[in-house]
Amino acid sequence: MQRDTVFIVDDDVSVRDALSLLLSLRGFLTATFASAEDFLAAVRPDWRGCIVLDIRMAGMSGLELQRRLHDAGPTLPVIVITAHGDVAAARQAFLAEAVDFIEKPFDSEQLLRAIEVALGSLRGGTAAHPPNEPQPEHAQLSPREREVMALMVQGLHNRRIADELGISPRTVEVHKARIREKLGVSNLVELVRLVDQGGA
Repeated sequence: MQRDTVFIVDDDVSVRDALSLLLSLRGFLTATFASAEDFLAAVRPDWRGCIVLDIRMAGMSGLELQRRLHDAGPTLPVIVITAHGDVAAARQAFLAEAVDFIEKPFDSEQLLRAIEVALGSLRGGTAAHPPNEPQPEHAQLSPREREVMALMVQGLHNRRIADELGISPRTVEVHKARIREKLGVSNLVELVRLVDQGGA
């Protein structure tokens, strides 16, 4: 396959069909696979493009497939999609250099932006950077906000954070809102990515 292709790996046939249709209508060439094992059996060194990869599948997980491709020195950037996102999964995906980690149900425009970033990295020969990357240098977190953020990226909920810091859950929510505003992130996955990249 010489033309850039979006490889869709998901064990849900309805998701594969919907994504393939969406991307085809936007002018992308697609190829679909029902499992990580099917993709590994078919992949060739001359393939170009990116992978849209579900996390939870029968057999090998999407994160395991991503890790294997990363360890082998892949040229196919990965975009992770999942209906079961959590902090640990997001961190693992970003450590293996995922372009983005998108939770279902997702906005199709968000996925399309991530695909353009992934394919653009191949055409430009530069590393892929997640779309809408936050700019944390514009604001500094207070010591308390940093404490709250540290517990947030461990996956703790408001009540647990409040107990750890001796404050009320309502105060935790206020701190979280200020953290999101200052760092330019809209959700926990974006915050985890930012922290793991050393941006906060």
